Amino acid sequence: MKKVDFVLKSTPSYHVASIVRKGPYVEDNLRREFRELTLWAKKNGVRTGRWIFQHRRDDLWEACLEIQGKAKPEGRVRLRTLPPTHAASVVFNPDLFADRIVYHGLHDWTKWRRRSGEIKAVAGSREIYSGNPWTDKRAWANCEVQLLVRK
Repeated sequence: MKKVDFVLKSTPSYHVASIVRKGPYVEDNLRREFRELTLWAKKNGVRTGRWIFQHRRDDLWEACLEIQGKAKPEGRVRLRTLPPTHAASVVFNPDLFADRIVYHGLHDWTKWRRRSGEIKAVAGSREIYSGNPWTDKRAWANCEVQLLVRK
């Protein structure tokens, strides 16, 4: 039987190239931004790692591509470090479990942890993939959702 499990964990910092997008959520949100980031990385000879889809506010989204080595920002591409933080986290395969159910469950689990005093607040969310979730089946099948929390 397949299952998902929620955990509280500490996350590492990530050095990323990022592009911010404003507007409502749409199904292919940030696909264009990730394409732009990968082209920028290739052009600049920058090695890449995780793909991070970050939701900062209701209308503010960020495509973040983990990078290794030195690079310079260009055009819409900005460089920054996502600091280490605490997160309520779950890893799941969206082909086996509907993402809306997993998100709902993680939000409920986090509310319960808030009531118990284990965490104080939720400060955003992100999805993390080991590669391109649109073309890499392994990256897609191991989607990690994190609700960033304050302890």
